[in-house]
Amino acid sequence: MFVDSHCHLDFPELAADIDGILERMAAAAVDEALCVSVTMAEFPRVLALAERDERLWASVGVHPDGPASDDPALEPDCERLVALADHPKVLAIGETGLDYYRQTGDAPWQRERFRQHIRASRRTGKPLIIHTRAAAADTLAIMRDEGADAAGGVMHCFTESWETARAAMDLGFHISFSGIVTFRNAADLREVAAKVPDDLMLIETDSPYLAPVPHRGRTNEPSYVPHVAACLAEVRGQKLERVAEVTSANFRRLFRKA
Repeated sequence: MFVDSHCHLDFPELAADIDGILERMAAAAVDEALCVSVTMAEFPRVLALAERDERLWASVGVHPDGPASDDPALEPDCERLVALADHPKVLAIGETGLDYYRQTGDAPWQRERFRQHIRASRRTGKPLIIHTRAAAADTLAIMRDEGADAAGGVMHCFTESWETARAAMDLGFHISFSGIVTFRNAADLREVAAKVPDDLMLIETDSPYLAPVPHRGRTNEPSYVPHVAACLAEVRGQKLERVAEVTSANFRRLFRKA
């Protein structure tokens, strides 16, 4: 019924309890989850999780928060991303993007790393998972410059303005909402969530972080994604079953097009 389009089950907060997580997913009617890579070194763990259970999938990429490395094995060049994405359990490239929130000074390495991911996405036909924080204008500019619309993808854990959402959707990108949309101080985000078209909406946990109300403050996991869907149903004036239906269909259409 539900799909968690973005989680990190390889992180230590969750990795020791995969069997329990899968059991709770089944109990909560969460049929699938996409395990998202954030470093090259940890990608094998992400892929191993996807290979162990038919409900789990993987992506390959490097989070923009990871500092630039002099070790070429740790940096995601296009050729390497293309090679690693050539696996039936790898559905997407990323997460990638720009994050200036904690960045001091200029970050040309972030922008070049982002470009490498977009090029890999275009070559493989596998969609992008984009993270943007305090960098919306540059993120959209690079997406346009590199032709990200040719591959499409998702703006994950979306927290930006309606204008940013509209610009991303104009490039063929989906908008994914996490537990943040349930937080008391997220009224502006709920206004955005009310406007996103059915066919461009996804849900996620971004677990182990950002547990939705009523679990806020706990370790997040895929079985909590129905709470995100319930919040969206409320703000959109839709039935929960409708939100589950469209977000699951959107996930399968977007991430299996390759």
